[in-house]
Amino acid sequence: MTARSWSFRRVSTTGRAPLASLGIPFGLAGLAGTWTMAGATLGTPAGIGDALWLLATVVWIAAIGNYLVRSRNHGGRVLRDVDDPVQGPFASLAPTTGMLIGSHLAVSLPLVGRSLSVACIGLALVLGARFVAQLAVRENSVDLVHAGYLLPTVAAFLIAGQSAGGLGWPVAAIAGIGVGLLFWLLLGTIVLARMAFRPPLPAVLLPTFAIFSAPPAVAGNAWFAVNGGGLDTAQHLLLGTFVLLIGVQLAMVVTYWRLSFTLGFWAFTFTAASSGTYALHWLDLAGAPGRQVWGYLVLAVVTALIGSIAVRSVLFLVRAHATSLRSGVALPANRTGRSPARASRLPRAGFSLKGKANAPMTG
Repeated sequence: MTARSWSFRRVSTTGRAPLASLGIPFGLAGLAGTWTMAGATLGTPAGIGDALWLLATVVWIAAIGNYLVRSRNHGGRVLRDVDDPVQGPFASLAPTTGMLIGSHLAVSLPLVGRSLSVACIGLALVLGARFVAQLAVRENSVDLVHAGYLLPTVAAFLIAGQSAGGLGWPVAAIAGIGVGLLFWLLLGTIVLARMAFRPPLPAVLLPTFAIFSAPPAVAGNAWFAVNGGGLDTAQHLLLGTFVLLIGVQLAMVVTYWRLSFTLGFWAFTFTAASSGTYALHWLDLAGAPGRQVWGYLVLAVVTALIGSIAVRSVLFLVRAHATSLRSGVALPANRTGRSPARASRLPRAGFSLKGKANAPMTG
């Protein structure tokens, strides 16, 4: 994996930001959506959800700006990152998060929300098509495949369907869900086969397997946006798959617990949040006994998980920054010919590949 992981090594030695850092606002937007659903089903204060949406929006803008500025300042090229077989799929998180934010904004600011949603759906379409084209035209190694491959097509288009459904565009919504379901079957099979029949993923990429369990909940939330929030045969089919795949993640808790913390743990957050939102919707519509108690339990677990990852991320970056100040090294000259005074080389930060390509990544 050393040769194909060259861009990860380059990121770690130049102080550039990884595309995987876009998972942070993605997870926060998912948590905001869970609290918004909790407001509708459990009667929790609406202000909590609004505050989380504001936080997700600010972090989304900051994460994109951080990536672009650090990439430009340290001689990076966005297209090279987008085409990278390991970190490239995470580029789709920028427009996917924008769809979620745009759908929420459309409630109070219709023109702004709709415009943002349309722009992000268009960008997601471009990135998704480019991702599939690259799979077709370049030589690929199945050992580089991880569950993040579900992001540019499955997650992006299911959320595009959810966004379109919420905005009152049923044809676009069903089309987006159709694309998401198709590639869930195609790429999901490849991801599972890679996990089953090839050597284990590097430890730092193992949290991405949480993404494998997200599609049933994301598809269910999207279908709720299309069918008016009712229970039907499609939701019954998705529910069974949802329960099984969440069970898979629960069975892997011990494995995940043994991993060293990195910013890659944000891969857990949107799966947790979308699953929480889906569960809250189901509990409310099915009229399950004790649904209020179960609903608050779901909300507490999702919030505690994402909150703990956020807190640990802040502590992680503070320690990493302190380490970089103590042991900084000079960076290569950037494209303007100027060389920064210090490097922001952060040990074991973000997504890195261990083993032969034992290179850390900055967060």
